[in-house]
Amino acid sequence: MPDYLDDLRLAHVLADAADAATMARFKALDLKVETKPDMTPVSEADRAAEELIRGQLQRARPRDAILGEEYGVEGTGPRRWVIDPIDGTKNYVRGVPVWATLISLMEAGEGGFQPVVGVVSAPALGRRWWAAQGYGAFSGRSLSAATRLHVSRVSKLADASFAYSSLSGWEEQGRLDGFLDLTREVWRTRAYGDFWPYMMVAEGAVDLCAEPELSLWDMTATSIVVTEAGGSFTGLDGRPGPHSGNAAASNGLLHDELLGYLNGRY
Repeated sequence: MPDYLDDLRLAHVLADAADAATMARFKALDLKVETKPDMTPVSEADRAAEELIRGQLQRARPRDAILGEEYGVEGTGPRRWVIDPIDGTKNYVRGVPVWATLISLMEAGEGGFQPVVGVVSAPALGRRWWAAQGYGAFSGRSLSAATRLHVSRVSKLADASFAYSSLSGWEEQGRLDGFLDLTREVWRTRAYGDFWPYMMVAEGAVDLCAEPELSLWDMTATSIVVTEAGGSFTGLDGRPGPHSGNAAASNGLLHDELLGYLNGRY
């Protein structure tokens, strides 16, 4: 099995630099915010963080390709770094501390590119999570001060905690009835949103979560953290990994039921 620890160490260095840049502008009164063509916000901090990460990657891994939310894809080859400079920009621009920089490495293989390294860094929460293929998933302040992550063992929906982002996307896709049926079956629901529910699935604090519409950069880092913690991460179509344009994550024991409800099979 390939050793991805050097890449993981680099991802931590990139996250350290991004954390410093994003925290420096968090809650800044003169923060510049624009609306992109898809009607989502982008701040000067999003662009600055991605530029910073790209610059360091170009020096440290000049042969690797880079895909980022703000500046698209650059380069070709079997290795591709994927960057979401601020996942949760709407929170960031409103001063809500639930946002993170997502950094991952994907490698070409059977079935296309698959994530092999992921770092999720949420500096305003003082939290960081990471994983590498075959290495496991961890959370802590640094590689040397970390706790290994494990998903929960909850096996009944009646005992499960379900997290989501909002209701609008489910309604637009005609999945709202199944979604609401699921919320009636579980023990608890909470709309944490963005990267956080996936990290809580990896930690065992939440048992299942899902979102109806996502981009690749929203999912590559979170998917490997969930799976290396022993969980399942698929699209709503059941395809493993971050390639379906949406996501369902769980402790694995509840995954079939999660997909069943969200696809209207119950």
